[in-house]
Amino acid sequence: METVGIDTVWVLISAALVFLMQAGFGMVESGFTRAKNACNLMMKNFMDFCIAAVSFFICGYAFMFGGDGPFIGTSGFLMGPDAPNPSGVPTLAFWMFQAVFVGAAATIVAGAVAERIKFRAYLIYTIPLSALIYPLIGHWIWGGGWISKMGFGDFAGSTVVHATGGFAGLMGAWILGPRIGKFKPDGTPNFIAGHNIPIAALGVFLLWFGWFGFNAGSNLGSATAKPSR
Repeated sequence: METVGIDTVWVLISAALVFLMQAGFGMVESGFTRAKNACNLMMKNFMDFCIAAVSFFICGYAFMFGGDGPFIGTSGFLMGPDAPNPSGVPTLAFWMFQAVFVGAAATIVAGAVAERIKFRAYLIYTIPLSALIYPLIGHWIWGGGWISKMGFGDFAGSTVVHATGGFAGLMGAWILGPRIGKFKPDGTPNFIAGHNIPIAALGVFLLWFGWFGFNAGSNLGSATAKPSR
């Protein structure tokens, strides 16, 4: 019981560190863009986590961890009593740690599409990413799905979190195209300077600090616990 308590505290502290990365992303993105868009970017980083957490609570967690079927989970919706728990900590603590990972994947896209997507459209995109797309890929790799059965491993989210968010951002940037005014009529680029480099630099430090929660927390326990993924 004492070990479970220590492991739970470890996981929740790590979750708090990863959650802090939301602020880091917001500061980096707003600092490297124009002042007129700073509020828009900060609100995107605030709201995408709110939407991601609710979506993951309703169905994302079930799709990701609800059974070891090859393609998608089928149990644990609304974090009910049948919600599976592959970790050694309480279910809601494990959910919290996974929820901040979902938020990190969703907010990666905010930087990729900065200054060229409407606020409402960005929030709409967040729903399918956090409710279905991310949990589906997470199930394949962390939830006992077909990729994990092939022997593939991802300890701290380089594929599940960063590749998912990165490819989503790539597709968003490709569909939306460059920012208005980025290129001259002859195709040469215009320089669009960020409005606050110190804020952007501070955001980098927050991301760096939060990253320790990503890796250390992915052990899902204290140093005496065995890695669970």
